[in-house]
This record gives sequence, C-alpha cells and structure tokens, in this order.
Amino acid sequence: MPQRNVQLPEPAAVQPLAVNTRRLSRVGARPGLLVYLVQLWNFREFIFYDARARVLNGTRRDRLGSLWLILTPMLNGLTYYVVFGLLLRTDRGIENFVGYLVVGVFMFQLSAGAITAGARSVHNSKSVVQAFNFPRAALVIGANLRELLKGVPMLFAMLLIVVVLPPAEQITWRWILLVPAVALQSVFNLGVGLILARIVVRIHDVTHLIPFALRAWMYGSAIFYSYDRFISHPEILAWIRINPLFNVIDIVRNSVVYATLPSWQSWAVLSAWAFGTLAVGFVFFWKGEESYGRS
Repeated sequence: MPQRNVQLPEPAAVQPLAVNTRRLSRVGARPGLLVYLVQLWNFREFIFYDARARVLNGTRRDRLGSLWLILTPMLNGLTYYVVFGLLLRTDRGIENFVGYLVVGVFMFQLSAGAITAGARSVHNSKSVVQAFNFPRAALVIGANLRELLKGVPMLFAMLLIVVVLPPAEQITWRWILLVPAVALQSVFNLGVGLILARIVVRIHDVTHLIPFALRAWMYGSAIFYSYDRFISHPEILAWIRINPLFNVIDIVRNSVVYATLPSWQSWAVLSAWAFGTLAVGFVFFWKGEESYGRS
C-alpha cells in the first residue's frame, strides 16, 4: 500500500506577550497607609460585634457572670484602702480619700486592662492571622474596644460609690467631662497597645515585663497618695504632671469628686499624649504588617 506523505503544519511563531506588572501586587504585601485605613473602616462592624460578643461570653462560666467586671476593681480598691488608707495612712491631707482612691484605682484599671489586651492581641490570634487576610490592627482595636465595653459597668460602679459612700458627693454637670476624659484615655491606650503588639510579636518575653511596668506606672500616678508631698521635689513633681494616666485621673477626680473644672494644662497634656501616641503607634504597627503571623 503506497505511503502518503503527511505534511504537518508549521509551528506557530511565538509571539511576545506584554504584561503590565504595575497592577500586580505581592501576596501579603503591606498596603498603603490610606488603603490600610479604608480596610480597617470596612471591618468596623466585625470589630464591634466581635468585641461585644467576647465581653458577653467572657464571664459566662463564672457563677456571678458579668458581676465580676464590677467586683474585681471594687476588691482592688478595698485592698488598697486597707493597706494605704488604714495601715500606711497615706490619706492624710486628702479630702474624701475614699472617692480619691476609688477614682484612681478604677481609671488606672481601665488603662491597664486595655494596654495588656492590646499588647497580646496579635500574638494570641496567631492562627487567625495565618489563616485569613485582613488588617492586623483590627485585632488591637478590637481588644481595646472590648476592654472599653467591659469598663462601662465599672465606671457606673465608680460613680455610685462616690455618691453613696460618705462623704457622699453631689452629682453636678461636671460629671459629663468623664466622657471626653475616657475617650482621650482610650485613644492613648490604643496607641500604646499598637506599639506593644508589634514588639510582643517579635519578642514575646516582653509580655512578662508588662505587669511590672504597669505596677511601677501605678505607683507613679498618685493613686494612693497626694502629689502635693513632692512640692519640695520639683523634678519628681514635673514627672508626675506629664504622666498621661495621672492627668486623666486628675481630670476625673476634679470633675466627679471635687466638683471643680480640671485645668486646661491637664487636658492639653492628655490630648498630646493621646493623639501623639496613636499616630506613632499606628504607623509603627502598620510598618510591621507583613511580619505578623510569619514567625
């Protein structure tokens, strides 16, 4: 049978393909700062509902439930009153030492809880960070929002103690200043939490140092004593007056306990610390966005 010559088609010429790489982005790359802010805004509902759910579920295993949100700072305040008020007598010269102490303990507890939760938020959510793509700052914001929601009943308990326990204080219009004071305090807490969150991811040992740093910070915030005792030591007094937590406590004490307007200097120092720390903390955290969950 004669063989037929089958003529194969000539191979098509390889044509160069132009690819615009400008529109391609590396997987997991850090977005621009403005894009990052937009992403966080898009996650706002998730952040709020997650924070609220965690607050409601956090104490369900306890028989007293959410009552522990109030009992914990009250028991702390009672302990400090026995030690510093009755034993060490640091209440000398302080008008309404009970209100003075309660405001100091409760307001500091609000910052201590938020800073600690924010610092550990990214490291404790390592599995979530590795599994999903979302702005990691949402974890720190959610932790701070959660502590703020937990602090609402604590603040109401603080006001109730000031009104009920002798010498009972009167409710005045200055109590409304508690709202901007807590708002500025929360902004400051978030800024510190963002800074510490990135550091803790890199160096986890820092988590063991945070409680000691907060305890030293508490003793330097004039919670159990009056800062007037340092009038003869201007250097120490200057450090106390630029302490952001001392200023927020001083603002609330003047507004709630002593029915006087806080000084503009206290507002200025607290505002500078709050917005300055938030700006530095947010940029610092954003710059490390690509490193979270990789170690």
